[in-house]
Amino acid sequence: MRELAREVLAGQEAWVVGGAVRDELLGREIVDLDIACADPKGAARAYAKRSGGAPFPLSERHGAWRVAVEGGRTVDFTPLPGSIQEDLASRDFTINAIAIPLAGGEPVDPYGGRKDLEDKIVRPVSPSVFTDDPLRLLRAVRIADELGFQVDPGAEELVRERAALVTRPSGERTYAELARLSEAGYRRAAELGLLAPLGGSIDGLDREGLVDSPRFRLVVVFGEALSRLPVPNELLRYARALLGAERPTDGSPRAIHRFRRATEPWALDALAFVGALELADAVRDARERDPAEPLLRGSELGLPPGPEIGRLLELVEEERASGTIETREEALELVRRELESAGAN
Repeated sequence: MRELAREVLAGQEAWVVGGAVRDELLGREIVDLDIACADPKGAARAYAKRSGGAPFPLSERHGAWRVAVEGGRTVDFTPLPGSIQEDLASRDFTINAIAIPLAGGEPVDPYGGRKDLEDKIVRPVSPSVFTDDPLRLLRAVRIADELGFQVDPGAEELVRERAALVTRPSGERTYAELARLSEAGYRRAAELGLLAPLGGSIDGLDREGLVDSPRFRLVVVFGEALSRLPVPNELLRYARALLGAERPTDGSPRAIHRFRRATEPWALDALAFVGALELADAVRDARERDPAEPLLRGSELGLPPGPEIGRLLELVEEERASGTIETREEALELVRRELESAGAN
């Protein structure tokens, strides 16, 4: 990615900045590239034309552009209206305020970011970084969490003092930071006072059998409050399945079928959520026994369209899962008896 950027911006002042420099110095894989230059829009379009990527504006207000390239990678072009020193002064943390000339050369590191990388410290560039953009409150915790660093003690105090500001950034930006936190990251955020204003709590993290996935942690930490954030619809469906799950009464085929009906395709995660992981094998066995075809279809019942058809088909499936019926004839007889019973009542 960098070589093509050099060709596109040949003869122009341009700097590799931000997380790309940090990750390179740490020996981490570089997935995204951030380049500061005089004409981000022009650079992005030229880069996209050469790479076959898709250019789009990241911020109309700030003039930043992004090119999405193959493999899920991105190249961001941000404005450089003044000197590189002025650009670095506007960044969040010292480890992100290091610049390397795109054409090659020595790093510019006015805030001791390389030393902080060695010491594994997340330190703000200035005391105003959290009020300038309160998302940085969460970002400080997230970066420390991902890199195995510590937040500078002075920065910790600033975070505690300004924790109430954590609700100000847009929900989309807040969710993007939260989704990357580990269990330890959530505990650290809570310790610094950042979760409670967002409706989160770490009480549920003490349960046994936590599923090691971002979405599971989000549901455990935020519960119903998760719906306040603009999360993907798939995550909302997942959250509703877990939050609405009731522990199976036992490990019988009928109880497992009912639990799966309410929670699939996330039944195993739902078992962990309700503290019933001892029934995981029963769920796996039930999945393996799932029939390829239903015993009956709605069109075979001879009833007008309506919810009654769904109820009867579900009854057939539950009895089949429970082992009380096995054939189409037995299913039809079950439906007949059910309809007679309903008519008698």
